[in-house]
Amino acid sequence: MRYDEEILRVLGEAGADGLSVAKISRYVYNACNSFFEPLDYEGVRRDVYQFLVRNSKKPDSLIKKTAVRGIYRLNEQSREAQQLMIDFEAAASGEPTKEENKDESLSLF
Repeated sequence: MRYDEEILRVLGEAGADGLSVAKISRYVYNACNSFFEPLDYEGVRRDVYQFLVRNSKKPDSLIKKTAVRGIYRLNEQSREAQQLMIDFEAAASGEPTKEENKDESLSLF
């Protein structure tokens, strides 16, 4: 499924409160939809729902249901989720290095 990374990204940003299936679906639809490759919202919602249900059945799975119906979040006790949170935090706080700021444009004169 192409939406796995987007689903995990939005659940990582949501934190411990989690998000509803509708909000996750809307985020994934907006992130993956383009002018040249239009998507059907109902198809995206169905795929997101199936992914969430399939990956939240086991107690040690990556995604966990909350007490509220239809709300999902990352399972903090899962080793995969802990690694994902570390990767997400590292990517969010990444600072540009000196090499990235180096101006390599050619002079016109």
